Amino acid sequence: MKTTPWTAQQLPDLTGRTVVVTGANSGLGLVTARETARAGAHVVFAVRDTARGDTAAATVHGSTEVRRLDLADLASVRAFAEKWQGGLDILINNAGVMAIPERRTTDGFEMQIGTNHIGHFALTNLLLPHITGRVVTVSSFAHRSGRIAFDDLNSRSKYSRWGAYGQSKLANLLFTAELARRLEAVGSPVTAHAAHPGYAATNLQSHSGSKVENAFMAVANRLVAQSDTMGALPTLYAATQPLPSGSYTGPGRLMESRGHPAPARRSAAARNMRDAERLWSLTESLSGVAFPLTSAAPGKG
Repeated sequence: MKTTPWTAQQLPDLTGRTVVVTGANSGLGLVTARETARAGAHVVFAVRDTARGDTAAATVHGSTEVRRLDLADLASVRAFAEKWQGGLDILINNAGVMAIPERRTTDGFEMQIGTNHIGHFALTNLLLPHITGRVVTVSSFAHRSGRIAFDDLNSRSKYSRWGAYGQSKLANLLFTAELARRLEAVGSPVTAHAAHPGYAATNLQSHSGSKVENAFMAVANRLVAQSDTMGALPTLYAATQPLPSGSYTGPGRLMESRGHPAPARRSAAARNMRDAERLWSLTESLSGVAFPLTSAAPGKG
């Protein structure tokens, strides 16, 4: 029997739930915020530029607020977490940068690993005592080309824009796997999930630093990519549907480049639990943030 493809119209009632979406001012993050607010959630736009966040939130129908969060500055991440009060049902680690010219975060990390992985790692662990439901981290099928350079995580000896991006997206999956393992080990009801948007047209493709590459991406976005509305579906699915902890969701068609949500495939490197544990320990050392739970805390699951 043919099943109907899952869409955002099938989101459950999220009334009374609180959702944090990083990078919610545009692209996939804005769609994710818009749809969860439409379903009744109170949505916190966690964004670097609060003026842009206010403009974006004004386009969303429902309960929203804007708070400043710069994932490339661990002091900002700590400030965001320290101000949090009460429960948090769903944390969606959506924000990211892609294949940009070499840059450094405030703390000296390579910008892509620092923003996409280390910033979200710190944010998640600092907020975990408040989280009652699940953590969703957005990866990419580009993780398949990624390799974790444990001896040079911050690309100081050699920098490749796409290599650093692939590493950061692989780190997202290893982080999710180890987070799921640690949560289960302490008996927490909180679950960890990953998702990827396939090839979705967003503003990420316009910051390569190359006019030729930006122009090529602009054409590809018009001719090949699916919309950001479709690209956000795997994240929304991972955030709300009954899934086992550690799940990975992506588009179900054309080698996971487009289509409705379906189980996604991990590379062999993304399934290496020894590397997941090693990366976790390294990231704890770099960020100064550790896993905070020692026993199960009450939550909604």
